[in-house]
Amino acid sequence: MILALVMALALVACGNKNTDDGKKDDDKKDTPTVITNPDEVQDEMTSSDGKYEVAFVTDVGQLKDKSFNQGTYDGVKLYAANNNLSYKYYQPANGSEATDDDRFAAMKAAVDNGAKVVVCAGYLQEAALRMAAKQFTDVSFVFIDGYPVGEEANVKDSPALKNIAGIAFKEEQCGYLAGYAVVKEGYTKLGFSGGGGGTNPACCRYGYGFVQGADAAAKELNEKVEINYSWQYGANYNASPELQTMAAGWYQTGTEVIFACGGSMFASISAAAAAEEGKVVGVDVDQSGESTTVITSAMKGLADSAQWALGKFYAGEFASIGGVQTSLGANENAVGLPTATWSLTKWSVDSYKVMLQDIKDGKIAIDNDYNNLASTENVTLNIVG
Repeated sequence: MILALVMALALVACGNKNTDDGKKDDDKKDTPTVITNPDEVQDEMTSSDGKYEVAFVTDVGQLKDKSFNQGTYDGVKLYAANNNLSYKYYQPANGSEATDDDRFAAMKAAVDNGAKVVVCAGYLQEAALRMAAKQFTDVSFVFIDGYPVGEEANVKDSPALKNIAGIAFKEEQCGYLAGYAVVKEGYTKLGFSGGGGGTNPACCRYGYGFVQGADAAAKELNEKVEINYSWQYGANYNASPELQTMAAGWYQTGTEVIFACGGSMFASISAAAAAEEGKVVGVDVDQSGESTTVITSAMKGLADSAQWALGKFYAGEFASIGGVQTSLGANENAVGLPTATWSLTKWSVDSYKVMLQDIKDGKIAIDNDYNNLASTENVTLNIVG
């Protein structure tokens, strides 16, 4: 649904004519070619006037993290390229130690370089977004993995800033599907390693959904499942020797599959899996191309949502999403598992599609309040750190 809207907006913005100009359709040569592969669009461009109309400010971690930052920027690049717009990405200074001032400086640089709309990734952007939106009132901001931002911090009922659109996802739904899938595949000793130190709502929803899905499959199969569940070594979402050592230790003591939920953390966990003949569940995007250890990925439509929000801006409809919460899930085709690279053998694509439809229809209820995370009759959680 989102992708269809994006494509329609792309065609309109590129100047596709619907008026009768006396030519047959076959004679028209100006019908644009829509780019769907982000790898066909360069990460950096040089605009003729030195201005960059569409900006992207990264979360912590690398731009090419093959996960959250890269997935979001893919959408920015695709929308800009398909609509002949200049674009540029900005990485806050100091990497994983970036402060609110560093993030604001990146947003200010974007505005100073001519940005009309700035896409920002990650919940850590809130404070900097508040400063930027209040200072640059003529600029629109898209807050991916975000929410409405009040004019004043920590003030109840503070009016939401209308030039910030908070776009969130129902990660618990694709986390559920991934947890269900791996248990149906026959795995009963699982792991979850999350980013953000347990303070990132998106990662928390992913993990809680993963546990719920594993529990549902275990009940069906009359199995008992154990899950090592940890936020250690993931505060900054980076790969690290410490994280790889922890993951290797899990595999060595019986863990079969680890859900690598945190940007560049994937590199450490997949390396441990490769060394110990373990398996990995990817996150945010289809990560099967990054390692043969990946058996599925809990995906959300980062690229599609960025294009959708930019389409709203350029259609003059930003007011409909600014200052309000947008949460995209199965009903918007914004979460799911990758079917094009399906490698599961004991749970079919057709069965997956039936479950996805049941989620859309409300036949399967998935809790998003991760404060309810706990062991169940069929799942034993081993909380680590």
